[in-house]
Amino acid sequence: MEVTLAADLAGPEVLDYLLVDVFTPEAGRPFTGNPLAVVLGADDLTTAQCQALAVEFNLSETVFPMAPTTAQAHYRARIFTPSSELPFAGHPSVGVAWTLRQLGRVPAGEVVQECGAGLIHLQIPESGGPVTLTGPLPTSSEPIDPAPLLDALGLAESDLGEHPPRRGGSGIPFIYLNVQAVALEKVQPDLAAMAALSPVVTGFHLFALEDETEPGQPIAVRARMFAPDIGGEDPATGSASLGFAGWLVSSGLAAAEGATAYTIRQGFEMGRPSVLACDVVVSEGKISRVRVTGHTALVASGRVRIP
Repeated sequence: MEVTLAADLAGPEVLDYLLVDVFTPEAGRPFTGNPLAVVLGADDLTTAQCQALAVEFNLSETVFPMAPTTAQAHYRARIFTPSSELPFAGHPSVGVAWTLRQLGRVPAGEVVQECGAGLIHLQIPESGGPVTLTGPLPTSSEPIDPAPLLDALGLAESDLGEHPPRRGGSGIPFIYLNVQAVALEKVQPDLAAMAALSPVVTGFHLFALEDETEPGQPIAVRARMFAPDIGGEDPATGSASLGFAGWLVSSGLAAAEGATAYTIRQGFEMGRPSVLACDVVVSEGKISRVRVTGHTALVASGRVRIP
């Protein structure tokens, strides 16, 4: 029997989608960074239909750009993991803004995204280069007990870094755990234990700090992020990288006044190298701004049936 794929996926019962890689190490470098499905024309989809498509793509997130509900925004974004909807996430926000610009649906310059966490501001260069996202102001807790975290991650006390773990985040919550560089290679996460340990936390952000950073250069960070909600490891986590600013400030590693730049390298252990360039500004003892910047690359486009 002859298969006519184009005819089978034509008409009103299908939607166009694109696959893009976000936070790639360089511009135009696909098959690195964090993959994202962008489903177009999704305004009339129900939550159940969006969730079904997110399960089908089976990526850490699938994003559905829609018409905004406020005149202050250029578009609205609904963001789904394979198991739930998120109020905000970094790589879908950067990826969908870049994609809509490539399609000519939003202007260059400042773009405002409406999502569950509110209005998110992004900067898109005229050249179509890296997108900069200004995130929700980060929070950070007092130090927390590392013992149960280490147990859930298959690590020992000797794997800890110099600075204590904290809860925090930017839009969505994470646990931030400073470990030795060698611990990043040997971590064995127990996702069920992680979920039971802290069900209100989206994921566990493990990181090692470079021993020495040259004066004037960004703080260099190597990270991995594990989340039960996505079923394992994420190759590049913009929201966690934004929230990391709160940990830096609380730990006394960011400037007490003014700007501090930091670069997070993530996903290398997964074979998905990713680079997230970030900065945080402290004004009168409080965080006044946090941003993450990254490249996006188009990988594929196609059609998908409406569930």
